[in-house]
Amino acid sequence: MEFLNPILFVLILFSSTIPILSFSHFSPIDHYLIDCGSTLKSTVDHRIFLSDSSSSSSLFLSSPRSFSLKNQHPFQGLPPIYNSARVFEMPSKYELQINDKGTHMVRLHFQAFTSSNLDLIRAQFHVLVNGYVVLSNFSGVSAVNPRIKEFLIWVGTETLEITFVPVKKSKFAFVNAIEVISAPKDLVADSAKYLSYEHSGNVDGLSKEGREVLYRVNVGGPKVTPFNDSFWRTWVPDDEHFESNDGSKKVYSSGRIKYQEGGASREVCPDNVYNTARVIKSTNSSIPNMNMTWTFPAINGYNYIVRLHFCDIASISIGFLFFNIYVNGYNAYENFDLSTATNWELSSPFYLDFMVSGDEQGVLRISIGSSNHSVPYAIDGLLNGIEIMKLNNSLGSFVGNLSTEMILKRCQGNTINLVPYIVILCLVVIVSLMLRRKVIRRDDSFSWSKLPVVDSWKVKSNMGIVNS
Repeated sequence: MEFLNPILFVLILFSSTIPILSFSHFSPIDHYLIDCGSTLKSTVDHRIFLSDSSSSSSLFLSSPRSFSLKNQHPFQGLPPIYNSARVFEMPSKYELQINDKGTHMVRLHFQAFTSSNLDLIRAQFHVLVNGYVVLSNFSGVSAVNPRIKEFLIWVGTETLEITFVPVKKSKFAFVNAIEVISAPKDLVADSAKYLSYEHSGNVDGLSKEGREVLYRVNVGGPKVTPFNDSFWRTWVPDDEHFESNDGSKKVYSSGRIKYQEGGASREVCPDNVYNTARVIKSTNSSIPNMNMTWTFPAINGYNYIVRLHFCDIASISIGFLFFNIYVNGYNAYENFDLSTATNWELSSPFYLDFMVSGDEQGVLRISIGSSNHSVPYAIDGLLNGIEIMKLNNSLGSFVGNLSTEMILKRCQGNTINLVPYIVILCLVVIVSLMLRRKVIRRDDSFSWSKLPVVDSWKVKSNMGIVNS
């Protein structure tokens, strides 16, 4: 362990921009990288995105009215996947063949731009994924920075469907790129500790619940890009969310992270997150009476999974690190003993999952503080990483109060149904043909006969007309 100094900080910044090729062992069975609206493949961080118009037996685009749009003025510094888009004027869907049933990461990329035909900033639409409403009335896509929405979806079928439904007043939807990747089997835990005022305890059966990934934070360290993550994730620095700077320190270790069987794997969280941390350190015989606190926005009415990552890279010896964990004011874990959790190994990663409900304050707080078991002249609190994921509500939605069925029903109501008109037209044609045939038959029933021969003289005689 070494405390962060300028030289080491440069080293970690340097390491976060160099791919850890030897660490990229994860090879997903389902791995779709789709460049939507492009006619050519694109390369991003050594990853190849294929055009959605390419012929592939495992990818099918069903769209009655869609077209590709190309940015005539490409963005400087942005990956090429944001220079094209697929635009949908009617409900449309991608169908992807799934060979590995289980949790899949679904990542959607949006970047608005203006062409001579259309301004993508005006788009408003819904997005459905296998029965989940992942986006509802989605709009406000920036023309400056891309918006990336990521979800973890359990797929138990042979296909995964991603449906785009334009909102009536917008009349179109769009997407720049799509990623669908089968997740590592140990990424999503089936249980978490539920925290509330009424009761706290483990909740099971969470592995098949949908999740929206809201935040991945590298505590005490720099940004980690997909280049340096075996599951191609981005981890942002914690400075924007960290509240209490006084009394805490950033630390960095250049040593090897010791992953253990049954513990956190490199696919759960990468080395560059476990190699950095913020700590509370006692420098004398007294124990600091303080908390390190991070805050995040949260929406009332939804449940959240809070995953906290720990790796003791700061202690000089095992068995001296104890601290308390607080989530939204609840004492989530008292006197947490990281040494016991990691089988008495330093630099060995471990994570904890908590489930908490969003409240009316709209803020989710995470705190690490010293405990009554903390030891002087030692590390009295530590945190390496934070992940926050939102669970879907009872309607299967991650936003709003619309279910998939409601959205599709509205869509059908807004679409002119031509079937009744076609049926009526056919009936009219049939009736007119029947009437015409009846008239023709009646005309054919009249037969011609000879007129009777009348003696003209007799007629004249009877009329008193006689020629003399």
